[in-house]
Amino acid sequence: MKTLTPASIATGLVAGVTAALLSLSANAQSSFAIVLYAASALPVLIAGLGWGNASAVIAILAAGATAATMVSSHFALLITIITLVPAGWLSHLANLARPAAELGGPEDALAWYPLPNILVHLAALVTLGMIAVGTIVGYDSTMAGRLVEIVIETLKAQEPLYDPDAAAIAQLKAAFALALPLVQGALWVFLLFAAYYVASFILRLSGRNLRPREDMPSALRMPRNAIFVFLAGLVLAFLGGVPALVGALACGAFGAGFVLAGFASLHFRTRGKPWRLALLWLAYLSVLLFTVPLIAILILGLTDTRRTIALTPGGPAANDNPDN
Repeated sequence: MKTLTPASIATGLVAGVTAALLSLSANAQSSFAIVLYAASALPVLIAGLGWGNASAVIAILAAGATAATMVSSHFALLITIITLVPAGWLSHLANLARPAAELGGPEDALAWYPLPNILVHLAALVTLGMIAVGTIVGYDSTMAGRLVEIVIETLKAQEPLYDPDAAAIAQLKAAFALALPLVQGALWVFLLFAAYYVASFILRLSGRNLRPREDMPSALRMPRNAIFVFLAGLVLAFLGGVPALVGALACGAFGAGFVLAGFASLHFRTRGKPWRLALLWLAYLSVLLFTVPLIAILILGLTDTRRTIALTPGGPAANDNPDN
């Protein structure tokens, strides 16, 4: 880690308090709750990416302490698992670098931790974090069934003629029990990666980003081995019970990584084409409205897997982590 300085300590403290306040505001703004929860990762990412691991650790501790003081230790534990720790770990990985010569590259360059590996870590962290949170809150198919019953009762109150049969309700409960972790896992990967992207952009503007700017369309892919995790989750989703919930969650988190890679590949493949802008607009708009185009983007991400490494000028004496 970098040696602690007044600036890194102050940055970490401010980032931690800000992250906790953003999480607290999510409780008051239910319509934007998930966005505000994800935005709470942004201050930690800025502290870690710009001031190093020590500042990120201070931010996590300050955020946890603030949340525990203002709400409860239970709330602090949840946001630490699902938001703060993933943000701190992503900033740590992004700052890792080693001499490129060790990988067969030029002698006078640094090789940074591959962006595809960072994306895999994000998907794994979201999966493990959601499993931990689900265990803490006691999420299972029974809880999902109760949520469906609440929705049905609300619909009946608004429309008295609405009266689904027992078979339809049972099918809806079974589908919802798997859909909820799948969607939550995918959405959380999207939002945390967006926070990472925004934090990197802000720090580049200020000149404090330790990691060089990368060409996302060419660099953002998923490693080939991640396909096996996605397929394993798909198999588990058909087994029923707790394994099915875990499988759906893994499918959602890792599938989101492949969707991000698919969009990056689409951007890369259409470069220089006169119809590029129209196609990209059509792709994004269709994904928002329909499911089938999203599957096409997922398949594109699954078929274009590789690992890219960013290089920057640096001496051969550089160590494995610029924070050391």
